[in-house]
Amino acid sequence: MFYEPEKRDKRVLPHDPFKAIVAPRPIGWITSISAKGEVNCAPYSFFNAISSRPNLVMFASEGLKDSVTFIEETGEFVCNLATWDLREAMNETSAPLPRGVNEMVRAGLEPAPSRLVKPPRVMAAPCALECKRLQVIRLQDIDGKPLDGHLVIGQVVGVHIDDRIIVNGKLDTAAMKPIARCGYDEYAVVESLFTMQRPQN
Repeated sequence: MFYEPEKRDKRVLPHDPFKAIVAPRPIGWITSISAKGEVNCAPYSFFNAISSRPNLVMFASEGLKDSVTFIEETGEFVCNLATWDLREAMNETSAPLPRGVNEMVRAGLEPAPSRLVKPPRVMAAPCALECKRLQVIRLQDIDGKPLDGHLVIGQVVGVHIDDRIIVNGKLDTAAMKPIARCGYDEYAVVESLFTMQRPQN
């Protein structure tokens, strides 16, 4: 099968398989705060690390949502790790609520203070990345037409890790059971790992 995205035969593929192909995708569970002190917490599946020197992360928002607006106002955000144990709370924070409604309160999540940025982190998350905004980019298509999408790039300035998941100097990813977004309403959970050594030449 081959198709051009805008010409997909919806009788054969009624649901766009794009997100199911690009899967699993890490979930950026973003906490941010407005200039007025309003807290927002929302999950983004268009999220990933994009550099290790320095540590950079990005997430993309389809639509100008509160996370992007708040980050533009204050220049700071936190990426919290979404895990199997927190899956229901993470999903609860995805609800489209009016600006100013604190999703952490709605989901029963206890906030914890960050060290170097103002937005709180999710206390129950085993890892959190405190970030400073580098860029917010308005996306456009190949014809230069502006899209209702925004790419946020941030530099990690602080890292929180629960000491219980550090084993022999390494973070035990499988023990955290991070969850990831797949296609449609499907998710995955990391429970086991395998290793491969990179070829030397």
